[in-house]
Amino acid sequence: MKLTHALFASALIFLLGSCYQTERNCTDFKTGTFQFEALVGTEMLTTTFVRNDSIEIDYFQGKADTSAIRWINDCEYIVKKNNPRNMAEEKAIHMKILSTDGPFYTFEYNVVGQDRKERGTARKVDESQSNRPVDQ
Repeated sequence: MKLTHALFASALIFLLGSCYQTERNCTDFKTGTFQFEALVGTEMLTTTFVRNDSIEIDYFQGKADTSAIRWINDCEYIVKKNNPRNMAEEKAIHMKILSTDGPFYTFEYNVVGQDRKERGTARKVDESQSNRPVDQ
């Protein structure tokens, strides 16, 4: 009898767990103004970026940098700097939106052709902040 209860409980947990799907409203994040925070050493640094369908402009420490975007599908795109300053900046980055939650999205990124992937979370901000660089 206990085995039947255990099997039933396991099946119920499996069914309830398989019904849950991560929210992924990627089209809501294809364009707009976003912020991304990263811990660099002991300092939390913020990058603001404005993205339209084919261009992304990053604002970091009072400087702007423009990149071209090529969408693979609604949740994935390749970003490549227009004016790279060194060999590392010449490499394209593959971005993939993994999940969305309100104004936030979690993404995974890697240099195209490399296996090492990193994760981050960005927040969509008010459009009135579109062209305002972040002061650091």
